[in-house]
Amino acid sequence: MLTAGVDLAAEPKGTALAIIEWKETAATLVDLQLGVTDETIVEAAGVVDKLGIDCALGWPIEFIEFLNNHANLGSTSFPDGGMDWRRRTSFRESDRHVREVTGKWPLSVSTDRLGLTAMRCAGLQGRLQQSGIEIDRSGSGKIVEIYPGASLRLWGFDTTGYRANEDARAELLTAIEHSVPWLNLGSHRELMIRSTDAFDAVIASLATRAVAINRYLSPPKEFLDIAKVEGWIALPKGSLEDLN
Repeated sequence: MLTAGVDLAAEPKGTALAIIEWKETAATLVDLQLGVTDETIVEAAGVVDKLGIDCALGWPIEFIEFLNNHANLGSTSFPDGGMDWRRRTSFRESDRHVREVTGKWPLSVSTDRLGLTAMRCAGLQGRLQQSGIEIDRSGSGKIVEIYPGASLRLWGFDTTGYRANEDARAELLTAIEHSVPWLNLGSHRELMIRSTDAFDAVIASLATRAVAINRYLSPPKEFLDIAKVEGWIALPKGSLEDLN
């Protein structure tokens, strides 16, 4: 099995792709790239079994409805504009689920700086679909939404400062390697320490494996239709050791 993880940014600069090959007794990081274009991601998606993207795949349905009503000057439907309404409209059902499971809110795709990256992701989804890969934002198809930081925390790792500090990344990576000695990073280890983007792409590929072997928290039935529109962050369940 091959899994790919993408740490998506608004531009190729800051975007990383990691591909892991899974065998019976080992997993090997066979490719790790920085400065990744949409075309490279689409090419990778064509050869891997599952591809995880660290970016919101959609927007909250209530936010979409708000924009449509706001654009219609003849509409009689106006929001109250209050804080409760803003909070409800800013987050997806998946975001609320992540908050419930992890205790932390993901970035809001509607109101935070994630928006530009999500717009790129929307275009990427179109290119993937044009290449013949069906998009199911709930994660049941080849493409799935991944949250590397939350995945690490659910696996029991201390993520304090890892995104901002090389020493913290090195310490975290050592802890990961100690936990799963079957993971072979090869010559890519130093790049993971130097680059947060590369690090998160590898974690995304690991978390994508959890989805591929059905060791993740899938959307509850009552939220499945919503997840197909808004997207669903696939949080792993169990330990990192369980992946192989």
